[in-house]
Amino acid sequence: MERPGRAAAAAGAQPRANGCSGAAHGALRNGYVRGLPAHDTQVNHIVHNGGLYKRPFNEAFEETPMLVAVLTYVGYGVLTLFGYLRDFMRQWKIEKCQNATEREEQKDFVPLYQDFENFYTRNLYMRIRDSWNRPICSVPGAKVDMMERVSHDYNWTFTYTGRVIKDIINMGSYNYLGFAQNAGTCQEAAAKVLSQYGAGVCSTRQEMGNLDKHEELEKLVARFLGVESAMAYGMGFATNSMNIPALVGKGCLILSDELNHASLVLGARLSGATIRIFKHNNMQSLEKLLKDAIVHGQPRTRRPWKKILILVEGIYSMEGSIVRLPEVIALKKKYKSYLYLDEAHSIGALGPSGRGVVDYFGLNPEDVDIMMGTFTKSFGAAGGYIGGKKELIDYLRTYSHSAVYATSMSPPVVEQIITSVKCIMGEDGTTVARVQQLAENTRYFRRRLKEMGFIIYGNEDSPVVPLMLYMPAKIGAFGREMLKRNIGVVVVGFPATPIIESRARFCLSAAHTKEMLDRALKEIDEVGDLLQLKYSRHRLVPILDRPFDETTYEETED
Repeated sequence: MERPGRAAAAAGAQPRANGCSGAAHGALRNGYVRGLPAHDTQVNHIVHNGGLYKRPFNEAFEETPMLVAVLTYVGYGVLTLFGYLRDFMRQWKIEKCQNATEREEQKDFVPLYQDFENFYTRNLYMRIRDSWNRPICSVPGAKVDMMERVSHDYNWTFTYTGRVIKDIINMGSYNYLGFAQNAGTCQEAAAKVLSQYGAGVCSTRQEMGNLDKHEELEKLVARFLGVESAMAYGMGFATNSMNIPALVGKGCLILSDELNHASLVLGARLSGATIRIFKHNNMQSLEKLLKDAIVHGQPRTRRPWKKILILVEGIYSMEGSIVRLPEVIALKKKYKSYLYLDEAHSIGALGPSGRGVVDYFGLNPEDVDIMMGTFTKSFGAAGGYIGGKKELIDYLRTYSHSAVYATSMSPPVVEQIITSVKCIMGEDGTTVARVQQLAENTRYFRRRLKEMGFIIYGNEDSPVVPLMLYMPAKIGAFGREMLKRNIGVVVVGFPATPIIESRARFCLSAAHTKEMLDRALKEIDEVGDLLQLKYSRHRLVPILDRPFDETTYEETED
């Protein structure tokens, strides 16, 4: 299915995996050619936008085959019809009704629960509910142990058998650099701090909860990011949802990518600012909104906007795509707007030194006004951070709800982050090995899946690898068949994705060995044949609605 705004920026140099290692010829490059088989594709050496990109930028979003799209719509249509039929049977007591309903004595009240709102959950999601919320009982590392469960009422309830499924290869956790472990330097440091400080702080930072460890962490994060100052928060989701309202409000304009995370969307809505959406990673769409904002100003009054804030992510966690950051920065400079960059998935996972998408493109951190990230993925911990100029961080310490009212981060969690950041920075000599290993695993895994004939979305350097399933029946079937083969995967469907773009999402880790990846690939290949998932025809959608070099990025003078 065609999506505007997905593309590959060109370069005439040999691509390097995450800025770390070389890659082989033969992969599709910039200026994708529509309708050519893989062996006939060519590499286009073009420099767009005055050479904003210092490195190749290669992303693939293959067109959904028409027959697959039609069958997917038909599948959802059939499920919907059967859903109405089953609701009719439940209403007349022919089938037992197990979903939540209003109590009889509350029938005269304004309903708190709308029965129809749960139609999708009741009739579609419940069929494949066993694919989610599977309880693990070990460290979520390269392999996990999982508690076996069964359902005797079609996934309405689950019963645990008491059996533990051992050594499942974990292809779903965001453990990008392999710090989710119960042994090693991070564990030892966290255990030591736990014995010294305890597990909880029982206060906010502004009261009695500001530990020396919190100060140490923030100074280390600022040094790691290359910014003046940083502030840490106890929850990654709240880092976005509670800080955006502190930065913008009524009379401000937010320009948000259409595929931004729910935390960014919630933060934008809570702020009270006007929100406008641009097509995913489409710089022409973004520039048009910026031009309109400058020319027309606020609705009705036509006054200039107080602030214009652009919200983007480093790696988009459902698409595996990487933000076109050089172009976004050029646009924000041209139109004098602010840039908020969410690096939840990219920090630690991208760049030659693991410093995220800014490092990946070789850009100056000062060009990003607000740098946000989380500690929940590459660092194997919990919480988030905001980095930027000292004036920004001092302001947030006073006005951010997440800073003023939230309990301080747990000391062992803080120590886990400190130790892992030092490791990434190379202060223990292991950063090159971890970042390099993740880059190599990513390139290898993506290349092998494409060779097998699967449709794979995203950037070739992104450790988030979506494999397209499309049809609703194949969502649950893929997850179950992989679990039978001791491979743990995450499957995603509507409404988390567009209705015809259900997918399995793999997350690569530096902890994965080649043997693990080869075994997972073997099983994926087998299940792909079983479920007929190899849809790829090596047809790629056009890059954009118009060429990049029709857009100019001259920086205007005040």
